[in-house]
Amino acid sequence: MIKLVAFLGNYGREYEKTRHNVAWYFADSLPFASRLSWQSKFKGEITSLTPQEFSAWACDAKICSKKDGTPVLVPQEAPAHIYFLKPMTYMNLSGESIIEAATFYKILPEEILVVHDELELAQGFVSLKWSGGLGGHNGLRSTKAVLNTADFWRLRFGIGRPDNPNIGVADYVLSRFTDEQQEIMQNVFSQTNLLFVKLLLSKNPSDLIREWGKKNLL
Repeated sequence: MIKLVAFLGNYGREYEKTRHNVAWYFADSLPFASRLSWQSKFKGEITSLTPQEFSAWACDAKICSKKDGTPVLVPQEAPAHIYFLKPMTYMNLSGESIIEAATFYKILPEEILVVHDELELAQGFVSLKWSGGLGGHNGLRSTKAVLNTADFWRLRFGIGRPDNPNIGVADYVLSRFTDEQQEIMQNVFSQTNLLFVKLLLSKNPSDLIREWGKKNLL
């Protein structure tokens, strides 16, 4: 089961709601985000909650497994805590924060979920992925380098590539979503919430890949 969720991004007000920070944007949009208490540690900000709290908070926010309000069940194999981490190292060194937290809490690479932006997916797409290539993403490259493996989970939010050939990728990912694009992302996030809850409370995350391997939420 997943024990550590790393939301990749860059710290600083100038990076708020930029494409490269879509993972932080998602974390902050979670309906129970205000109930999380973050602290500075492991070269980042970290918070934790029990799987039982996670399930209950999700159901309070109407993120339930069934329309009748049944909460997503917590399996007996669930860890004592689920950790959320926002590395504060800047994107290129995200792995430094992840490895410190994972080492301290004795979390294996296969128990880590990295949430990040994805250029190769158009906006509106969400993808759950296990292992594989890095797609040129520096945050993933840093994570692989410190873990010595690419065998970790990824939750990818599509941001697409720039329409204008004169705009470089670096400038594009560090630019902000337009107001219209922010509305699209909020819609995407709300539809991804149930996946996020099921993913963190699943004994076999791979069971969710068939539906969420590449899903268009527009």
